[in-house]
Amino acid sequence: MNSIDTLTLEVADVESARAFYDAAFGALPIELRASDSATSGFRGYSVSLVVSQPRHVRAVFDAAVAAGATVLKPVTRSLWGVGAVVQAPDGTIWKAVTQSKKDTSPATGRPEVDEVVLLLGVGDVKASKAFYVDKGLTVGKSFGGKYAEFEAPAGSVKLALYPRKAAAKDAGVPADGSGSHRLAIRSGAGSFTDPDGYAWESVEARQDA
Repeated sequence: MNSIDTLTLEVADVESARAFYDAAFGALPIELRASDSATSGFRGYSVSLVVSQPRHVRAVFDAAVAAGATVLKPVTRSLWGVGAVVQAPDGTIWKAVTQSKKDTSPATGRPEVDEVVLLLGVGDVKASKAFYVDKGLTVGKSFGGKYAEFEAPAGSVKLALYPRKAAAKDAGVPADGSGSHRLAIRSGAGSFTDPDGYAWESVEARQDA
């Protein structure tokens, strides 16, 4: 089963971005790479940090804002749980979420992230799902053309698909956007560009470089 190893975020200033991520989130399966590729508006994706309880959502949110993130959605309770959305100074959209509606333990330092989920906004969920199945990813959940989620081993990044407009609404931003996604997805599936223009890079190719 193929899965995502790391996410490479392409940023204008690597050192500034590294300082932000160290302060906001700590250790995550991300890499940073300098890029001046033109980009504007919604880049088509968000990254969710799944934590165990609401106070951890608040802690992640507060740390990100203190480090310089812009608030897109404040911490909010809903039918499915508790979540918040921020945008990093480099433009990447991040969510802190939990399905738990009640705190079950006290806060102890930086919250542990249970799962990292890359949500790609795509033009056709069914077509993109079939594309990724052909690349060796295994479907974990699927709801027709509305949503798809792939299995991911512990420690890897989970991939999920959503219609682009729905992904933008979920992130709290307009759906319009153009130019580079400023993202490279590193995995064992090989090097390719998917139907929506997201770039994937081979783990082996990066190790051999």
